[in-house]
Amino acid sequence: MRSFRATFHAMASEHAIEIGGANRVNAQRAADAAIADIQRIEQKFTRFRDDSLTSRINHSAGGAMVSIDAETVALLRYADTCHHLSQGRFDLTSGVLRQVWNFRGDPPALPAASALERVLTLIDWSAVEWDDRAIRLPRAGMEIDFGGIGKEYAADRAATILQEHGIRHGLVNLGGDVRAIGAQPDGTPWRVGIRHPRQHHGTTVAGIELADNALATSGDYERFFEIDGRRYCHILDATTGMPVTHWQSVSVVAPLCVMAGSCSTIAMLLQADATTFLATQGVQWLGVRADGSVMRELSRDG
Repeated sequence: MRSFRATFHAMASEHAIEIGGANRVNAQRAADAAIADIQRIEQKFTRFRDDSLTSRINHSAGGAMVSIDAETVALLRYADTCHHLSQGRFDLTSGVLRQVWNFRGDPPALPAASALERVLTLIDWSAVEWDDRAIRLPRAGMEIDFGGIGKEYAADRAATILQEHGIRHGLVNLGGDVRAIGAQPDGTPWRVGIRHPRQHHGTTVAGIELADNALATSGDYERFFEIDGRRYCHILDATTGMPVTHWQSVSVVAPLCVMAGSCSTIAMLLQADATTFLATQGVQWLGVRADGSVMRELSRDG
């Protein structure tokens, strides 16, 4: 059987689902179901729709509790774990930093110290009130943003749905966040390239083999600007409001995409302490330092 490939757009990125070892009708049915769930997750958790759960929570900041379901509670619990592991640098309420950091401005400019100080007062995950039924942001102007874990969660959900439709060999690639279902039909692993953070798009720094696991990368190259030769990227430390500088990128291989994604982001945020953190998580990883040198703890790479 020939492999089946479906491409689609969601979450502001281009994505692909590849399926092997299944007839076209079954593969199409499985891919359609997976894509529909990715779209469901986007509609539910995006901050760009007024009718999303995220927007309802944010619009109610400083007011009443907002009801939530079990899926949302699970994401909140995971975000809470990430907050603790990152020593507060990963914070679901840090999205307000976009109010002062404009990575598309022309000319680029650093935020005023007073503006940065103002938004930092709105970042406080520990103050958020939530339980298994509802959530409340205690201060007007606070926000939550699931962007740090949402796409990776969607990749894992898509893989689960494909498996529920009988797919045993597949690859979900959501804008570079990748989850593999089994190996390829002939038994060889799926091979995925890690983007080089400084060379032109399509150039890789390594190739990773995946089978029943996931790969995610965080880097300083998606949104950034430079002033006086210094790069300021969109990965912002919630405790300071400032961009990270120690790594150009960190890629992580883990059993689940949400774990790979959060570990790579936390590693970027922990900067020089990333290697210790990644060792405690027991994951494989590859990092490109600010000077372009490469560190790796990978069992299989090219």
